[in-house]
Amino acid sequence: MKAIIPVAGAGTKLRPHTYTQPKALIPIAGKTILSFIVDQLHEAGINEFIFIVGYLGEKIQEYVTQTYPNLITHFVYQNERQGTGHAIELAKNIVGDEEVFVTLGDTICEYDVKEVMDSPYSMLGIKKVDDPRNFGVADIGEDGFIEHVIEKPSIPKSNMALVGLYKIKETNFLFECLHHLFTQKITTQGEYNLTDALDCMIARGAKFKSFKVKHWFDCGKKETLLESNATLLKKFGGNVSEHHNFKDTIIIPPVSISTGCNISNSIIGPHVAIGANTSIKHSIVRDSIIGSYTNLYEVVLDNSLIGSDASVKGLSRSLNIGDNTELDFG
Repeated sequence: MKAIIPVAGAGTKLRPHTYTQPKALIPIAGKTILSFIVDQLHEAGINEFIFIVGYLGEKIQEYVTQTYPNLITHFVYQNERQGTGHAIELAKNIVGDEEVFVTLGDTICEYDVKEVMDSPYSMLGIKKVDDPRNFGVADIGEDGFIEHVIEKPSIPKSNMALVGLYKIKETNFLFECLHHLFTQKITTQGEYNLTDALDCMIARGAKFKSFKVKHWFDCGKKETLLESNATLLKKFGGNVSEHHNFKDTIIIPPVSISTGCNISNSIIGPHVAIGANTSIKHSIVRDSIIGSYTNLYEVVLDNSLIGSDASVKGLSRSLNIGDNTELDFG
């Protein structure tokens, strides 16, 4: 089985960070969003990955090839973002007739991956939500099979949202339905959507079952990214590198602190993730994500998202600043 991971989006809701960093490489709980996804699938036995890249795609390719040198990887450029269906269609020649597992590049979920992989049926990940109008929605029959899927319905018939996880066995059938969308110009909100292709497959007799995810970590905007960071740190306990220099500093777990950090006279935590080679002095930081090679001096930060190579001095605020930024409130 091959995995397809579309990561071509611009991540506009996470600006200014995504001006210089692809959304999939935003740090969370000591890893990147993308590494959570790849590690989860690799541990389940998938060794071949197809990345649909676009915006800042060279950074995705560089990160993947350096971090996962032993995986079989392909990079396909989606120069015009015309939707998830268009992104998947670009991988047709690489997929061939093999089964695929499609996961969106900003979807971190907790579920039984092996059970999904071992199922004899195609599978779609779902989770109950309060307002399904902003999601793909699945109608599930009494026999457990999915009868219908629709993207962002104005009047939903179900509150079971598609979370962006799709195991598809009949790939030839999938690409036939994608071709049908393109030739008939069937779009949803101006895009060729994977949900529409799946509904086409179901209408033509394909069998899909659903699987419920235990947790669905939203990494789409600052507030929910910080919430997901805290939840993942609680779950996995965080990690503090052995190679560090913490003088007169209190660490309140769970936190994740990468290698080469120099922290002194500070209080760090809980729910803080800090990138490599960052310096923090005379500061208090909690419920925040701090990038690599960043300098914090005499600051009090809470619910903040700080990019890499940033410098912040003399502050007690909640921030959302991108890479290569310098602020001096002294």
